[in-house]
Amino acid sequence: MTEPYRLTASEAVALMRKGQLTVEDYAKSLLARVKDRDHVVKAWAYLDPEFVLAQAGKLDQVAPEKRGPLHGIAIGVKDVILTKDMPTAHNSPIYKDGPAALVDAAPIITLRAAGALIFGKTTTTEFASTTLGGPSANPHDPSRTPGGSSSGSGAAVGDCQVPIALGTQTGGSTIRPGSFNGIYAFKPTWGAISREGLTQYSMTCDTLGLYARSAADLELLSSVFQLCDDEPVPSTPFPISGSKIAFLKTHVWPKAGPGLEKAWEKAKWLLEGKGASIEEIELPEEFKSISKWHGDVLAGEGRTSFLGNYLLAKEKMHPMLHGHVENHTKLTRKAQLEAYDGCARLRPVWDEIASKYDAVFTPGAVDEAPVGIESTGDASFCSMWTILQVPALNVPGFAGENGLPIGLTLVGPRYHDLHVLYTGKAIGEVFEKDGGFRPNLF
Repeated sequence: MTEPYRLTASEAVALMRKGQLTVEDYAKSLLARVKDRDHVVKAWAYLDPEFVLAQAGKLDQVAPEKRGPLHGIAIGVKDVILTKDMPTAHNSPIYKDGPAALVDAAPIITLRAAGALIFGKTTTTEFASTTLGGPSANPHDPSRTPGGSSSGSGAAVGDCQVPIALGTQTGGSTIRPGSFNGIYAFKPTWGAISREGLTQYSMTCDTLGLYARSAADLELLSSVFQLCDDEPVPSTPFPISGSKIAFLKTHVWPKAGPGLEKAWEKAKWLLEGKGASIEEIELPEEFKSISKWHGDVLAGEGRTSFLGNYLLAKEKMHPMLHGHVENHTKLTRKAQLEAYDGCARLRPVWDEIASKYDAVFTPGAVDEAPVGIESTGDASFCSMWTILQVPALNVPGFAGENGLPIGLTLVGPRYHDLHVLYTGKAIGEVFEKDGGFRPNLF
């Protein structure tokens, strides 16, 4: 049998349902993988192997008829999401060595109810709000960043230390690590999954993110979180032949590196070869303002989000966070309102544009992961989709000039989450088979 740590969540669930794999043996395999690899990857902010095995043993005692859809599946949790049995430190000296929360965050409650094994807390940038990297490294090349701010979650899934992990996205904190680590990463429609119990940076942008090594696992999670579209997706696979697929470079395209440019052209070629109709599209001129508006919204909302910790322990916060509270950008309330209103006007415009196509692809990262872990990389390609509050899926499969992963982002209209996953699953099979990326982690 395949080493359990290599299994996707869907594969592990199937074996456990048949009685061919216990949760305890599964957890032991994952912990052995962590022991073997985490001195390189450094994905974990908190992990207690004895506690993991104790929880696994309890799950093995659950009667088969009472087991949930995620029974025994190990899930890494970004260390800005409250867990009642593990500390949440936000990568901040203010909360270092602090106690566990009294309650779970809403997504953790849902996952536990589905039978998941909450495995440990993964690394993040401070309050998931900076681009300052470390200590986590990219599992495919430890000299490079795994991205951020969901650094550990992306790296842990990419390195087969857990099959699923939770991240968050305020700019590009889920999609960019998905691209850098060669895995599927999903940012649902804003508000589709409760974010109660997650540290807050921006009420307008903060969204829970999901990582997995297969689209089937994301479909499983979408069922657990009861994501729904007005129109149900078909039970048969998405037919690429005859489909209408758009490619949208956006105004950020001048930042594209050679790896992204190659992946872009190869993706179009692969889909055309499968019978899809490909169209390069452009957005109306006003969409070019979104990058600035996104920055203004973060500056305005960051002032209130970080005020408490600033007053409590300014000296323990990175100076980058001081700037939010002290309004270093000199943001006016008028400019903040213009940003809110401008984005609100464009959301239904985007929904109408996207609804004309079966799928719309856009870049998710400038290129493969850059050298160095001091910075988590450039999130410019992601920010507009975050503030437009639309579903976004990193579809992996391509490789850059150094053989490292690059993904493309599939975006859709708001509350078309299941359709994005449905099309992304079929297209992902094509990209993974013929895109050129070959992971070498085993």
